[in-house]
Amino acid sequence: MAQSLTHEVLILGAGLAGLRAAVELSHRTEGHIDIGIVSKVQLMRAHSVCAEGGTAAVLREDEGDSIALHAWDSVKGSDFLADQDVVWRFCKAMPREIQLLDHWGIPWTRDAQGRISQRPFGGHSYPRATLAADKTGFFEMQTLYDQLLRYQCFKRYDELFITDIVVEEGRFVALVGIHAPSGETVILQAKALLIASGGGGTLYGFTTYSETVTGDGMAMAYRAGLPLEDMEFLQFHPTGLVPSGILMTEGCRGEGGYLKNNKGERFMERYAAGKMELGPRDMVSRAEMTELLEGRGFPGPDGKDYLHLDLTHLGAEVINTRLPLIREVCIKFVDIDPIEKPIPIRPVAHYSMGGIETDINGLTRVKNVWAAGEAACVSLHGANRLGSNSTGECLVWGGITGREIARALPSLPKPARLSEQSWLAQQARLKAIAGRQGQEDLYVLRRELRTLMDNDVGVFRKGEDLAKALAGIRAIRDRAAHAPIADRSATYNSNLFHALELDNLLDLAEVTVMGALAREESRGAHARRDFAVRDDEKWLKHTLAWHVPGSHPKLDYKPVTIDTWKPVERKY
Repeated sequence: MAQSLTHEVLILGAGLAGLRAAVELSHRTEGHIDIGIVSKVQLMRAHSVCAEGGTAAVLREDEGDSIALHAWDSVKGSDFLADQDVVWRFCKAMPREIQLLDHWGIPWTRDAQGRISQRPFGGHSYPRATLAADKTGFFEMQTLYDQLLRYQCFKRYDELFITDIVVEEGRFVALVGIHAPSGETVILQAKALLIASGGGGTLYGFTTYSETVTGDGMAMAYRAGLPLEDMEFLQFHPTGLVPSGILMTEGCRGEGGYLKNNKGERFMERYAAGKMELGPRDMVSRAEMTELLEGRGFPGPDGKDYLHLDLTHLGAEVINTRLPLIREVCIKFVDIDPIEKPIPIRPVAHYSMGGIETDINGLTRVKNVWAAGEAACVSLHGANRLGSNSTGECLVWGGITGREIARALPSLPKPARLSEQSWLAQQARLKAIAGRQGQEDLYVLRRELRTLMDNDVGVFRKGEDLAKALAGIRAIRDRAAHAPIADRSATYNSNLFHALELDNLLDLAEVTVMGALAREESRGAHARRDFAVRDDEKWLKHTLAWHVPGSHPKLDYKPVTIDTWKPVERKY
C-alpha cells in the first residue's frame, strides 16, 4: 500500500466550517489532540474567503430585533422547508459566534458609536448582517486561522486531492488521496471524520464559485453510502457580474443599491413592493429572469442579457468605505467604476441548500462521520437560504461538530486499518480512469455539462427540460468513459484531477436533476413552470438520494420538522 498516516480526527476541507471545528476541538482538548486538516488547495485559498456581505446575528434586541424574528425570517425565507428546531438552534447560537470572533480580533466594521456594524440583507426584517466591509469571509478565515495557530496540535495537508472516503462495516476508515506536488498516494486514517468540503456550484457555467469547488466531499460521501438531502434546491444569487459571474454582494443592495431594467425602472416594485431590492434571493432572481425573458434587459455577451445594479446615487464615500472590493472588482474585470456607472448583473448559481444528510448535531448515518457547512444539509436553509445565514451556519456547526467530536472521541474505537479489498477497489477505479481510451475531450465534456445545467436547470424549470437534462447528463457520463488522460506526469496532474472532478460533478448533477424532476411543485429556489404553486400536501418533505452501484440514484423522502410555525402563503 501507499504511505499511511494516522490522526485522531480528520477534517476534510479548510474553509470556515473546517477551521471553526478545528479551533473548537483544540480549545476543548486544550491542544491535546491530533488533527489532520486536508485541503485540495493551499489552506487559506478555501472558497470561504470569497464570502463578502456579512454574517447574520441578532445583536440589537434592545432596538427591536429578536431571536424569534431571525428564526421567523429564516423559516419564511426557506419557503417552510427548513427544520424549525435547527433554525432556532442557529439563531440562538449566532450572537456568541460574532462575539467570539470579535474577541479573537476580527476587524468588524464599526458604526459612529463604535458598535459592531450591521446592514440590511434580503428577506431579513432587521439589519442584522454583521460586516467587515465587503470582505467578511476573508476576515473570518484569517481570524480563525490566527486563533488555530495558538494550538500546535494540527497538521496541514495542502494540495492533497482526496479521491475516496472509505467506509467499511458502517464505520469511517480512511481518506485516500493524491498529493499533487509529488503524485504520491496517501492514506489518512482516523477515529473520526468531519466533512467540510463546501458546495457544488461549478455544476453551472455561470457561477460565483471558485473553479476548485466541485462538490468532491458530497459526491464521495454519496458513493460511500451516505444519502444526499434536498439537492434540487440550488440557489441563484440575483447579482452575478456579467460576463464572469463574480459575486456582487447583497451588501450592495443592503447599502441602498437599486436594480433597474432597460427602461430605468426599479422593477422590484412589481414583484415584492414591501421589500423591493431586499426581497429573498429566490424571488429577486425570478423577478430578474422575468424582466430578461420579457425583453426589458440589455443585450449581453454569449446570450447573457443583463440588468443594472445601480450604486451611483450612494456616492464615493459609501462605496469606498463599505463596498471597496466591489469597486475594485468592477474596475478590474469590466472596466466600470460603480461610483460613476451601473454594474451589469444577472442571476448566477451561488449556493447548495442541499448536501450530506446530518442530524441537528451534524452527525451523519455513519457514527464516526460528521459534516458541516455547505457540504452538509442539517436543513437550516430549506428551499431557499437567506443571505448572510451561510457563513453563520459554518461558524455554528463548525463549533457544534467540533464539540460533538471532542465528546465522542473517548468512546470511539481506535482507527481501523484500510482493508486490502477497499484499497484494491480504489486503485482499480483510478487505473480505469487513467487508462481510458477514445476521442472524447474531458474539458469539452465539462463545458457541455455546465452549459446543460445553465440552460435546462436554471431559475425557471420545466419537466421536459429536466428530462432532457437528465438524459444529457447520463450521455456525458457514458462519453467520459472514452475521454483519455493525456497527461502522464506524476506531479500536479490537473488532467487527472479534472477527470475525477467531472465524475463528482456528474454524480451531483444526476441527483440534482432527478430530485427536481420528481418534485412537482414550485418552492423556494425550485421554480417549475409546469407546477407553478407550492404543494404542501404532497411535497412538504425532504428529498433523500441514495447511491445504487451500477444503477441510477434511489429517491426517498422524510418529513420536515415543524414545531413553531405552520406554512402560510409567502408574501413580501
